[in-house]
Amino acid sequence: MMQEKFIRIDGMSCNNCVKHVSELLAEIPGVEHVEVSLEKAGATIQSADVLDLEVVRNALDEAGYDLVD
Repeated sequence: MMQEKFIRIDGMSCNNCVKHVSELLAEIPGVEHVEVSLEKAGATIQSADVLDLEVVRNALDEAGYDLVD
């Protein structure tokens, strides 16, 4: 069953950031679809299984962005 989760992301300031975060999140195993929004300062992630937020947090941290709890 497909899961959908919205996460808030700090550190995005332009469309290049949106593209970078989209590609980054799409690489995470199990992620099926990602929609990143600069206006909403976050991303909607659809995944095949429950999303492991620690994996997401680590990927964002490495790229210079922050997952907002």
